[in-house]
Amino acid sequence: MIIDIHGHYTTAPPALGEWRDRQIAALGDPASAPSPDSLQISDADIAATIEANQLRLMDERGIDVTVFSPRASFMAHHIGDFQTSSTWAAICNELCYRVSTLYPDRFIPAAMLPQSPGVPVATCLPELEKTVTQYGCVAVNLNPDPSGGHWTSPPLTDPYWFDLYEAMEHYDIPAMIHVSTSCNPAFHTTGAHYLNADTTAFMQLLQGDLFSRFPGLRFVIPHGGGAVPYHWGRFRGLADALGKPELDEHLLHNVFFDTCVYHQPGIDLLTQVVPTRNILFASEMVGAVRGIDSRTGHHYDDTYRYVSATPHLTPDERALVFEGNARRIYPRLDAALKALTDKESPSA
Repeated sequence: MIIDIHGHYTTAPPALGEWRDRQIAALGDPASAPSPDSLQISDADIAATIEANQLRLMDERGIDVTVFSPRASFMAHHIGDFQTSSTWAAICNELCYRVSTLYPDRFIPAAMLPQSPGVPVATCLPELEKTVTQYGCVAVNLNPDPSGGHWTSPPLTDPYWFDLYEAMEHYDIPAMIHVSTSCNPAFHTTGAHYLNADTTAFMQLLQGDLFSRFPGLRFVIPHGGGAVPYHWGRFRGLADALGKPELDEHLLHNVFFDTCVYHQPGIDLLTQVVPTRNILFASEMVGAVRGIDSRTGHHYDDTYRYVSATPHLTPDERALVFEGNARRIYPRLDAALKALTDKESPSA
């Protein structure tokens, strides 16, 4: 089975964006804010966007299942207050859940959190509980910088985050560390802010000792870990200078990387440097890089091709990257897939 652990509903019906525009326009006049009930998206609307885009590409590339969450750049936690984010997160999470009910054997939901700058992270817990227990979400997306590129939140090792970590351990779910739109003109959202955040999150975790307190916590750092694999020696050296154990012992029982790296040399480096047990297949298709590479004639985000072609994985290791690691690191995903298999089995 090929499991893509990094999918976003980037192709949601236009009505979603139009509703969000009305919500933002009403920030200065709460009485004019649109109600969630005013957003009307039919199952047919969802089917049209999914079947023409993500599902079509999954079939073309041989991907069986995608862990599917709201569009990362749409999270925009810096806009409005907590109530703004809470309403918006609930709408986006429900939409991804509806995708999973229409295509239960192809899409498994993950949730965005209703984060808001300066607000205690415990305010996110009701939405987390709802999405896990009612929607069957198998992971959450955690934004380490809800300020949108100004980095006003404390490091991920700070007690500010501990209420969320306790809930993650309780529900046995991982978090993908994923920022949202940058409102800082110094940082392009997908070309700089995303990769900066991936690298920054890893360094924050390296500096601390978070996993001695939360040994069951699991983080997936997307986009191949930003600069981390390319500068593995730098991070090993910094760990040594800071008196930390080797990275394998200090972080790699709890920190994992995906394969959203859009060229063959990048995947070759990732698979040569990072232990196989810490790599999960992902493509973030129809995402930040949607074009076709003129040198190869294939989509940049067709990461299945790169993982299949790299010489640094044996067949057994490739199977771990494509499926085994995801089932281990996302136990609720594993349970959902087993339930689907039992349901489809003639003997069930």
